[in-house]
Amino acid sequence: AAKVPVMIDSSKWEVIEAGLQSVQGKPIVNSISLKEGEEKFIHQAKLVRKYGAAVVVMAFDEVGQAETEERKVEICTRAYNILVNQVGFPPEDIIFDPNIFAIGTGIEEHNNYGVDFINATGRIKRSLPHAKISGGVSNVSFSFRGNNVMREAIHAVFLYHAIKQGMDMGIVNAGQLAIYDDLDPELRNVIEDAVLNRTPDGTERLLDIAEKYRNQGNDESAVDSVAEWRTWPVEERLKHALVKGITTHIIEDTEEARQKLPTPLEVIEGPLMAGMDVVGDLFGDGKMFLPQVVKSARVMKQSVAYLEPFINATKQKGSSNGKVVIATVKGDVHDIGKNIVSVVLQCNNFEVIDLGVMVPADKIIQTAIDEKADLIGLSGLITPSLDEMEYFLGEMTRLGLNLPVLIGGATTSKEHTAIKLYPKYKQHGVFYTSNASRAVTVCATLMNPEGRAALWEQFKKDYEKIQQSFANRKPLRKQLSIEEARANRFDGFSGEWADYVPPMPKQTGIVEFKNVPIAELRKFIDWSPFFRVWGLMGGYPDAFDHPESGEEACRVWNDAQAMLDAFEQNHKLNPSGILGIFPAERVGDDVVLFADEERTQPIGTAYGLRQQTERSKNSKSQFNFALSDFIADRESGKKDWMGMFAVCAGIEEMDLVEGYKAAGDDYNAILLQAVGDRLAEAMAEYLHFELRTRIWGYTQEEFDNQGLINENYVGIRPAPGYPSCPEHTEKALIWDLLEVEQRIGMKLTESYAMWPAASVCGWYFTHPASNYFTLGRIDEDQAQDYAKRKGWDEREMMKWLGVAMK
Repeated sequence: AAKVPVMIDSSKWEVIEAGLQSVQGKPIVNSISLKEGEEKFIHQAKLVRKYGAAVVVMAFDEVGQAETEERKVEICTRAYNILVNQVGFPPEDIIFDPNIFAIGTGIEEHNNYGVDFINATGRIKRSLPHAKISGGVSNVSFSFRGNNVMREAIHAVFLYHAIKQGMDMGIVNAGQLAIYDDLDPELRNVIEDAVLNRTPDGTERLLDIAEKYRNQGNDESAVDSVAEWRTWPVEERLKHALVKGITTHIIEDTEEARQKLPTPLEVIEGPLMAGMDVVGDLFGDGKMFLPQVVKSARVMKQSVAYLEPFINATKQKGSSNGKVVIATVKGDVHDIGKNIVSVVLQCNNFEVIDLGVMVPADKIIQTAIDEKADLIGLSGLITPSLDEMEYFLGEMTRLGLNLPVLIGGATTSKEHTAIKLYPKYKQHGVFYTSNASRAVTVCATLMNPEGRAALWEQFKKDYEKIQQSFANRKPLRKQLSIEEARANRFDGFSGEWADYVPPMPKQTGIVEFKNVPIAELRKFIDWSPFFRVWGLMGGYPDAFDHPESGEEACRVWNDAQAMLDAFEQNHKLNPSGILGIFPAERVGDDVVLFADEERTQPIGTAYGLRQQTERSKNSKSQFNFALSDFIADRESGKKDWMGMFAVCAGIEEMDLVEGYKAAGDDYNAILLQAVGDRLAEAMAEYLHFELRTRIWGYTQEEFDNQGLINENYVGIRPAPGYPSCPEHTEKALIWDLLEVEQRIGMKLTESYAMWPAASVCGWYFTHPASNYFTLGRIDEDQAQDYAKRKGWDEREMMKWLGVAMK
């Protein structure tokens, strides 16, 4: 029998019922409610009763969630009477969740959320015998995410009062609960005023005092100042500092170890490597997360940097597990993933020679030869990087080199490696690695001759199986000719759209956004991808509550907030952007832009590609789309416009990253890149908002951050290089018309990667039916037609055909 209670939690009833049919003992169902009416509620309650389970009942009815005390009591009373009197449900098996909502949001209607729950709890417990009360306690402090001291104190005060009213259980990190009596009296009093809504300025006072506690509890120096580990032998202190990522005492401890041990090299090969071995094991076992590993590497680098002059003086050289040359390939500036792999490899005692970004093949090869490298690692994000990797492996084969080559990056995959890269380097070994942990495992195996041979045989089998599957695959949908696809285009200006009139912009031409305040951008940030960079589970804010990595997610997010706070004050990073709106009209699959409202002076063409696979006639995607479909043509008699934009987190980004690297601080270098990516996306969101509501002014809207993330607004901003238009060269028109480099300093590489790395560009379409679609496979006829419209010479056309047919 199950020794612990099991809660079956799903938004899908069929999942809950499957769980009820399988679980041992007496489970709890989370949850049922009256939101879809009494009939469904009774049906589900009877099944829960039949399976012998207890149930969580949300305070939610046909009108919506219960926010006020009266609504909470009303819905729970109604549900209780139905369950007990109609269904015969044991009242002791009913757990009400009357909804805990966030206080301190700055919205006056939310000020009573805390006391409403507390008072409702007392009334429900008194009037509905034997029923229990639960709630998501962490919700109440959600406005203060990132400030752990405040959140823990709010939870303590809230629970103190809710439990006194009869609250039975709650969802909260029990390991991070403060003790009510131990709270600073001033802090406790302010929180109590806000939780119980005792004063009209409770939220303001709560926000004021939160600043005082923002960084407390997150400062390693404050935590470790009285720590017991400072009394340990120096070897153990060094090991502990590495595992915990503490830099506070690393120089003094390194010097003490240098004085104690026979040679400075033995400090590295002894306690430092012992600590890194622990880090490697913990990371490999999933007990340590990337942010922690990178912090450990920072400690190691600072210690080694201190020892290097002493080692050089005696000409000693340390041993390593192997030497790896790693680089982002020519034309590509993205290196956050490469940097993470580099750090993790160093943590596993590999010597890493990081050549940086935009590195041509000959430099990578020559460095590997000169340095007698054991392995080579290639990284790339944009699709032209894949072609550069093919070229690189062809050169390796031509020169007769046989070093194993590791492939990684956002656009790479095992399938692409098998089909395009493996044939270029069949005899010597090209290994696709999906993440940092996998790269370490592969590198370690490749350093053993027997392991290398066995691993290569396994990869070859996998590659050849993928090749066979690829050769035998049948298209899921019929491929149309380009003429058939064009005949099935979407016409947003005829049929049911015949009355649609494109909105006239309030302002046309170019608008610059220089040095946009970070404080303004923070409300536009989507934090979920930030956690994916670090390999942490869950999006935002769910990552904070993950049972294994939640604590580390809180730490790294707090570090990101502190970095943003610093940039707000010191202005070392200044997000900038530019947008433009131009008269436009559709010409076939393309959009022609004009300098004048009469549309007589063309200034450029955005060339488009059209979907060619057969579409389902009974779906929203029944048409063969091209982006030009969302712009009016001349024959429609309607005047239309098209916008475009380019934004970056700040021209200073790359220099700041290199500064952190030069100081041996890989953690903050990677953190800055991750934060920069979020700021660049926030800039894109901010400019689009400004365009919609003010500059073009075609809509007035009030969305919260989640509404923006979900793209609930009208209009799209697709980007060259992405599924609707995979061709990166289209960025050139944006750069030319907006004078991007001259005005805000952003650049394009020869492969059309944007510099700095944290950059976004794209077009603006305002048609209400405009949508993001995936181009899919195209045929040679369309590819040739596209190249001709672009005016490419034969060499450029052949190169394009080679890419397009992939």
